[in-house]
Amino acid sequence: MDVTDGSVSPVFPTVREVLALDPVRHGAPRLVAGDAGLDRPVRWVHVTEVPDIAPLLGGGELVLTTGIGLPADDAGLRAFIGDLADVGVSGLVVELGRRYVSGVPRVMAAAAERRGLPLVELRRATPFVRITEAVHALIVDAQLTELRATEEIHQRFTELSVEGAGPGEVVRQAADLSGCPVVLENLSRQVLAYDPAGESAELLLDCWEQHSRRIRPAGRTAYDGDNGWLVTTVGARGQDWGRLLLRWPGGGDLAAGRRVFDPAEEGGAPVGVAAPPAVPPTRLTILVERAASTLALGRLIRRDAEGLERQVHRTLLTALLDHSLPVDEVALRARALGVLLERRHLVGVVVRHRADDPAGEGGPAPDQGQPGGPEAGPARLRDLAEAVGQALREAKLTGLSSAVDDHAVGVLLALPEPAAEERSLAAFAAALHRTRPDAPARPDGHARPDGLVRPDGHPRPGGSARPDGQARPGGPVRGDGPARSHGRTNGGARPAGGGLLIAAGSGVPSLREARRSLVEARQIADAARRDRRDLPVFRLPHVGLAGLLHLLRDEPRLQTFVERELGALLTHDAQHPREQLLGTLRAYLEQGRNKSAAAGAAHLSRPAFYERLTRIRRVLDVDLDSVEACLSLHVALLALDAIRTP
Repeated sequence: MDVTDGSVSPVFPTVREVLALDPVRHGAPRLVAGDAGLDRPVRWVHVTEVPDIAPLLGGGELVLTTGIGLPADDAGLRAFIGDLADVGVSGLVVELGRRYVSGVPRVMAAAAERRGLPLVELRRATPFVRITEAVHALIVDAQLTELRATEEIHQRFTELSVEGAGPGEVVRQAADLSGCPVVLENLSRQVLAYDPAGESAELLLDCWEQHSRRIRPAGRTAYDGDNGWLVTTVGARGQDWGRLLLRWPGGGDLAAGRRVFDPAEEGGAPVGVAAPPAVPPTRLTILVERAASTLALGRLIRRDAEGLERQVHRTLLTALLDHSLPVDEVALRARALGVLLERRHLVGVVVRHRADDPAGEGGPAPDQGQPGGPEAGPARLRDLAEAVGQALREAKLTGLSSAVDDHAVGVLLALPEPAAEERSLAAFAAALHRTRPDAPARPDGHARPDGLVRPDGHPRPGGSARPDGQARPGGPVRGDGPARSHGRTNGGARPAGGGLLIAAGSGVPSLREARRSLVEARQIADAARRDRRDLPVFRLPHVGLAGLLHLLRDEPRLQTFVERELGALLTHDAQHPREQLLGTLRAYLEQGRNKSAAAGAAHLSRPAFYERLTRIRRVLDVDLDSVEACLSLHVALLALDAIRTP
C-alpha cells in the first residue's frame, strides 16, 4: 500500500503528530529532511538495526533505528533510503550517540530529501519501547473512537428511518453528528434542505448553484479535496434524485493546526504546523452514506390517517396510479362501495390549494386558530377531502375520491356518457364553490363555462387563451427547500392569497385507461399553480409547453436532460462569472436564430456576439445552425426556467 496517495485512513496519526508525542519530544527530535512528508499517516512503528528491512515492511511504518547496522558507504546509505521510500514507509527516525554522534551523514539526508522521506534525528537517548507504546495506543484509541462513532451513526439513522423523519431532520442530524455544514440538493443543484452547523447560512448558500457545479467528485461517494466537500448521491431503486454534501476542509485540532516542538530549543521551537489529512475520516463517509439511505427510504414512505372508507377510496385510486391491483379487482371493490366504474366515461380530477403552506394563503388553516402548527397541513387536507365529497353529493355525481398526496385530493368521476363531461365538471365546480367559497366560480355561484374545453380537447369559443408568460429564473433558497413563490402568466389576474384550483384530465372510455386521466389531472393541477387566471377548471390546453415543463420540474429525467444539454455551459458560466454565455444562447434562440436581432437584444456588437456564439459551439460541441439542435437547446432552456422557478 502506498501511503503517499492518501489511501490510508485518517484514523492513523501523521508523522507530524507522532513528533509531538511526549516520548518523542523527550528525545529532542530534529527534522533534517523530508518535511514535505510530515503529513503521511503512520500505520505502525517498527524498530530495526538491519539494512535490508524493506522487503519485510508493508508501507505506512515509522522506522526507528540507532544506525549501528546501516551501511558504511555512501552508495549503501542511498540504497537503504531508496528501499524504504519505495516500500512506502512514513518516515525514518535515527537515534544519535551509538553510530552517529553529531548527526546523520549528509548523503543520507540528501537522499531522504530527494525522495520526500521524513528523516528525524533523536539527539537524546530515548527508549524506543516508549515511543512504540505511545503511537500504538494513539492508533488503538483513535480506532476505538471511530468504531463508537460509527455505531452511533448507524443507531441514529436507523431510528430516523423507522420514524419516517423528513429531509430537514435527517440533514440536521447529519450536521449534528459530524459538526460540519450539510446540504441536500436535487439534480439541478437546488437546495432542498441544509444545516450550517452553526456557521453562516447566507455564506453557505451564497451562489450555491454555481458553487455546486464546481464540486465534481470522482465516484458515487467521494471527497472533492479542491473544494472541501464530501459528496454522495441520493436515490433508490436505480433512480437518483439528488446529492448530499458535507463540507469538510479538515476537523478538530488538525484543522486549527497543531504545533510540533523541538525541545532542544529553549521554550521549544516549532518544527512545523500540522495540516489536515488528505481525506475525511471513514466515519464521515459512513455518515453521509447512511444519511443518503435514510433520505431515499423516507421518500418512499407513505403515511395515511384517514377513515376506513376514505382509506379504501385511496387504496383504489393508488392502485390505479401505481398498478398495485388488477383493474378487475379495482372495479369489483369499487362496486362493493357503490361506485360503478365499468362501462362508464371516466374523468380524473384533482383539487388542491394553490399554496402548500396554509400561511401562504393569507389566513388560518381550516379548523385551526393559527396558520401554522404541525396539524395545520393534515387538517386542511382532511377538510378539503370532505368538501370535495360533499360537492360530489350535491352535484349528484359518483366516483372515487381521496387525498392522493399531502396537498391534493383526487377524484375519478364515473359518468354515463362522454357528452356529460363538460356539464358534470361545471356542476362539480359550482357545488365545490358553494361548499368552499375559495373555489373558482362566477360571482353568481355558477362555474364559468368559458374556462372549460370541449370533450375533443380544444378550448370552447370565447375561452381564455393559454398563458404565454415565461417563468422567471432564480429566487432565494430557504433552509427547508427551494423557495416557493407563485409566478404570473398573462391572463386574468387572481388576487394574491391562493385559494383552490380544479384540474381535470382527458376523459377515457375504460378503467384500464383511468390512470392516464388521473396523472394528467395531477400534473395540470401542479402546473396551474403558476397560472393566476381564475378558471373554474384547468385542462391540458391551458398549461402549454412552459406549464408542462413546470409540472415535470422535479422529474430526475428532465433534470438529467437539462444537465446533458446545458450542463457544460452552466459549468462554464460558474467558472467565468463575468462571461455569462447562457444569456447569449437565450437571446439567440428567442430571436429565432436571427444573429443581428439577437445581438441587439443582448446589447452586444455583432462581432462580439458572433464570437460568443463560437465559444458556445465549442463549449457545448453543438451546431447552432441545426434546427433540431437548437430546438433541443430551447426546450432545455425552458425546462431550466421551470426548474429554477417555483
